Amino acid sequence: MQSVFRGKHLITLQEWTKEEIDTILDVSFDLKRKFATGEQTNYLQGQSMFLMFFEQSTRTRNSMEAGFSQLGGHANYLDTSTMQISHGESAKDTAVILSRMGHAIACRNCFWGVGNKYLREMAANSSVPIMNLQCDLYHPMQGLADLMTMKEKLGDVRRKKVSIIWAYATSHKKPISVPLTQVLLFPRYGMDVWLAYPEGYDLPEWAIEQARENAEKHGGTLTITHNMEEAYKDADVVIPKNWGSWVTNQSTAVVDDLLESYRSWKCTEEIMALTKGNSIYMHALPADRGNEVEDSVIDGSHSVVYDEAENRLHTAKAVMLLTMGGK
Repeated sequence: MQSVFRGKHLITLQEWTKEEIDTILDVSFDLKRKFATGEQTNYLQGQSMFLMFFEQSTRTRNSMEAGFSQLGGHANYLDTSTMQISHGESAKDTAVILSRMGHAIACRNCFWGVGNKYLREMAANSSVPIMNLQCDLYHPMQGLADLMTMKEKLGDVRRKKVSIIWAYATSHKKPISVPLTQVLLFPRYGMDVWLAYPEGYDLPEWAIEQARENAEKHGGTLTITHNMEEAYKDADVVIPKNWGSWVTNQSTAVVDDLLESYRSWKCTEEIMALTKGNSIYMHALPADRGNEVEDSVIDGSHSVVYDEAENRLHTAKAVMLLTMGGK
């Protein structure tokens, strides 16, 4: 089991070994048990961290703020529109100064072609851990919570059919970071991963190549289809979620002709009937109810979305504890 974590950046789980990710999960389960029994976990007492958000957040912000408080520290929420970033201050200068004032920096920046580069510039200039709270390419905190949830519900996840499925939504043009993280991570745990999407909503080819390499190395598989029913058929886990056409079209327009042509890509009770009887429905939330999914599905017996959301707290705490307090 890997034990040297102090100071390690978390930009993408692809840069962490499977053994390191296993350690995060072990710590997450331990912290969840202690949370349930009311046991104090003031492991990071007196520490402070900065939470920088370029976008809105519910689960990510609160899992970090509440989680760090439960670890005994103080998290300072920073709306970047009120920082000197809005006047052009560089990622380097921000990282150097904040890292001298606290013990960690976490940041969400999902702007296409900008977010991941911004985080990496921060990491190159910070003397404390940088944690990715979602960028244009990766959402490692969500990936960890998804994996924890599947292990809770399914036990052994090897050879389980896990389908990452594009779904119709109009709320905003969403990043590709959630499905990209999942398609890279899940094959490392021996899952049979299906990626289903309409043409035009491709993930980057380099990510697909990495996912296939992960599958070959760890005994998983990756199947890509443009047929929604194929992905649902006999699935153990379905994750129907919208993502934007950023790879093929960098326009920020939310609704366009391509999107409207795929209104039928929706998670319904009828299509859930194609899955295994004990299958689980997952979603990173917020779901675009009525478009991505029927209420009867997300509120139904297959859904584990609220457990999945709670696990954001426990996995976030594990990352903070290991990178800020580990050896």
